[in-house]
Amino acid sequence: MSGQALEVRTPVGEFTNEPLTDFSVPTNRQRMQEGLKKVASELGREYDIRIGTERIRTEEKIRSTNPSHPDQAVGIFNAGTKELTARAVEEAHGAFQSWKEVPFEQRADYLFRAGELMRRRKLELAAWMVYEVGKIWPEADADIAEAIDFCEFYGREMLRLGPPQPLTPVKGEKNHLQYIPLGVGAVIPPWNFPGAIMVGMTTAAIVTGNTVVLKPSSDSPTMAAKFAEVMEEVGLPPGVLNFLPGRGSQVGDPLVMHPLTRFVAFTGSKEVGLRISELASQPQPGLRWIRRAVLEMGGKDAIIVDNEADLDAAVEGVTVSAFGYQGQKCSACSRAIVVRDIYPEFLKRLEARVRKIFVGPAEDPNNYMGPVINQSAMKSIQEYIEIGKKEGQLITGGGRAGGDGYFLEPTVIADVSPKARIAQEEIFGPVLAVIPAQNYDHALEIANGTEFGLTGGVYSRNPEKLRKAAESFHVGNLYFNRKCTGALVGAHPFGGFNMSGTDSKTGGKDYLLLFLQAKTIAEKITS
Repeated sequence: MSGQALEVRTPVGEFTNEPLTDFSVPTNRQRMQEGLKKVASELGREYDIRIGTERIRTEEKIRSTNPSHPDQAVGIFNAGTKELTARAVEEAHGAFQSWKEVPFEQRADYLFRAGELMRRRKLELAAWMVYEVGKIWPEADADIAEAIDFCEFYGREMLRLGPPQPLTPVKGEKNHLQYIPLGVGAVIPPWNFPGAIMVGMTTAAIVTGNTVVLKPSSDSPTMAAKFAEVMEEVGLPPGVLNFLPGRGSQVGDPLVMHPLTRFVAFTGSKEVGLRISELASQPQPGLRWIRRAVLEMGGKDAIIVDNEADLDAAVEGVTVSAFGYQGQKCSACSRAIVVRDIYPEFLKRLEARVRKIFVGPAEDPNNYMGPVINQSAMKSIQEYIEIGKKEGQLITGGGRAGGDGYFLEPTVIADVSPKARIAQEEIFGPVLAVIPAQNYDHALEIANGTEFGLTGGVYSRNPEKLRKAAESFHVGNLYFNRKCTGALVGAHPFGGFNMSGTDSKTGGKDYLLLFLQAKTIAEKITS
């Protein structure tokens, strides 16, 4: 499909989310199998660094591997250096001088065209994700659908924010406010949503008139490379998006601290986010601004199960939230807080449900859980499981699953204290702590008892209890009688409180403002 011309498309009507693929339909299953086969034939190729029009190779390589089959290379990437980082920032700064002058309608059109191109290649892109980060078919499909949503939503948002904004009228004056871009942005996405989050942060920066140096995670550089190819194919000018993989010490830190870097958009762990915040705030020669930092970090998310809940629905919601994509979502349910009246019955049903989960290679559609991302993550999760065995009662799981990949059993540990390590620290794996609560108020107290505040959920049929949670459950995304994962662009603007980040709401009406600055213009009218 490479090289096909795309018609310029002006969006019609309100934004709607990209439909998910129904893999129970035989033709869709066949198309996904074809995508996997096509991608398999392209595994292991080498990808260049992209700085402006340059295509660069270096001595040091980064090997992206398939966590379902660690001996299988997905792609070979040239690692950036401090010198190349400086060159990329300077190239982006040069491109910014012309890109900021491009009319906002044209900038939005690049996003619409990119979204259309990704829609045409949706299952092929999803197949790359299956191989690179171990997402099962529906998870990979949803990730690409969300990436398309960001292109569509942010393009429309720029059409709303691009024109001069009206102000309160003043007699004898003509006044308006206009939003202008910031400059060069460092975009540092995570590996767990290598399509959606990477595309969302990058397109938000680009459509608002900024230029970008994109430093992907070393666990998922292929998805970023594929997106760079998409943007090149739709005609994005050179230097607007620069692709620079590399280690944190060689690329990440110098990128954040370069005096021409105007802002940083980061999604990842609390520890790295706080380090970026510290680095970004440091004064240095040639720095003419306070760098803006958009930081989306971790969570220790809880679902409360009330004694007035639909137990079967609660068990299903907790299971899906805890073990979808192996618990490797910042929104994953890692704490189930259950009122004592129903605690024994909930545990019994939860254990039976979790034991039905199949674990194995992500390319096999019969598996619900694939591998964790790498050996280091697997070791860390196993260490937490051993800690959890001492802090509570192992109900199910706790070991490795069969196969040569990084497969772990879905693990449930019950009778956990609210202050236990596995109830406080982000594990980022398929480990669920079940915590008993004396009553509903106690459950809310426990839910708020961590340093995070990203997502949460409540299962209850009592409207008054739901109202109370709406007021006092301190998270950025709160869900009632449904899972606490799966935020949709436009419908569930996503971002958390406290140590979960800087309160940004990706996929919401205010997100693009984080990449813009407001300029007020007042003109006296003489007659």
